[in-house]
Amino acid sequence: MTAPQIRLRNSLTRKVEPFDPVTPGEVSMYLCGPTVYDRAHLGNARNVILFDVLFRLFQEVYGADHVTYVRNFTDVDDKINARAAQSGRAIGDITDETIGWYLDDMGALGALEPTHMPRATQYIPQMVAMIEDLIAKGHAYAAEGHVLFRVASYSDYGRLSGRSVDDMIAGARVEVAPYKDDPMDFVLWKPSDAETPGWDSPWGRGRPGWHIECSAMAYELLGETFDIHGGGNDLMFPHHENEIAQSCCANPGAGFAKVWLHNEMLLVEGKKMSKSLGNFFTVRDLLDKGVPGEVIRFVFLSTHYGKPMDWTERKAEDAAKTLRKWRALTAGVEPTATAAPEVIAALCDDVNTAGAIATLHKLAGAGDAAVLLASARLMGLLTEDLGGWDNVDLSVYETALTEARATAMATKDFAEVDRLKTALLAAGVEVRMSKEGVSLSAGTGFDPAALEGLV
Repeated sequence: MTAPQIRLRNSLTRKVEPFDPVTPGEVSMYLCGPTVYDRAHLGNARNVILFDVLFRLFQEVYGADHVTYVRNFTDVDDKINARAAQSGRAIGDITDETIGWYLDDMGALGALEPTHMPRATQYIPQMVAMIEDLIAKGHAYAAEGHVLFRVASYSDYGRLSGRSVDDMIAGARVEVAPYKDDPMDFVLWKPSDAETPGWDSPWGRGRPGWHIECSAMAYELLGETFDIHGGGNDLMFPHHENEIAQSCCANPGAGFAKVWLHNEMLLVEGKKMSKSLGNFFTVRDLLDKGVPGEVIRFVFLSTHYGKPMDWTERKAEDAAKTLRKWRALTAGVEPTATAAPEVIAALCDDVNTAGAIATLHKLAGAGDAAVLLASARLMGLLTEDLGGWDNVDLSVYETALTEARATAMATKDFAEVDRLKTALLAAGVEVRMSKEGVSLSAGTGFDPAALEGLV
């Protein structure tokens, strides 16, 4: 069978293009991971879920052994240093703890672990070597313990973001410093004092800049040219623009990443997430509030990655109802060997997860449980790992209704039975009463909050 044609929107060309791997039959992709000093906020999860679906799709099309997925951890950064100084904790303790949190939280959303998860601190020698090479080729220079990339030496700078150098300077995301030859030049290496993490280098004790970290790790693990690089659209400039410049200058003639994927940002109830608005929360905040990871994943997948996504409580409630219904429909069912062709086609069309979910709804409506299960699992839904949240213990309500029913049979006063039954039905509980007794089960619209204080 001929492999389906995958098409992706390339931020570099601003076009949806057929995906053609650099090495035929092999896929390589790199996602910029977190800076590990705090919990991942909800927006951080969007590109993880996008790349997770891509990872699953590529494994389905090319085979699990033919896909290499790298997602890094930035474990040397000034934000981490500040957190250590504030807390009095060792930097290694903070980064180790935060990495553990991140893996737990992303795992709770059904994200598979990538092939490689490098830490920046593991690749310092490779970064130093790349910087030395850039200096030797005239693309970088040392100044006052710093090493800076000479932006003017790379004629294609700004191609990814579509900005002119003047616009970028005006955008004020440029650090002006006296040791720079040009305001646009960015740091590859910077000095460290005695209290700051540092490594020996030809330019003195210091630490790498953020941008060189990803370039060095991508080169070591994927080579000078690979298939896909991604992240949130807030990374397009300066981070990804700088990655391209230093990588292409270090490896002339190589293309670095062939395709660039950028997801849009997250809104909460129609507003940009911010601490001042009180709508800033982490993935763990939602999980601890009882929102299942599978529900969070479903809400994310319901909007195409190229559009802003609005997280709302209503969407989460609707997602829970849908998933509960699908899990009931597929209980005890063996999935088909492959997903529905329509689902695969939607995912191949620029990762159109919203279109794929529309097909899942059709499959559920038709009662095609086996195909529904296989298709949902291709998207990381209805998996065994994410299950269990839909199992609800209603025994206390069964006992209360049973006792109320027995009393009513003796007194002929069914007011309490009616009260309980009405409340249970309103909460989405299916109520069955027979000679054998009372049986309750969570229906598709089950709302556990509606049962608080009932008995």
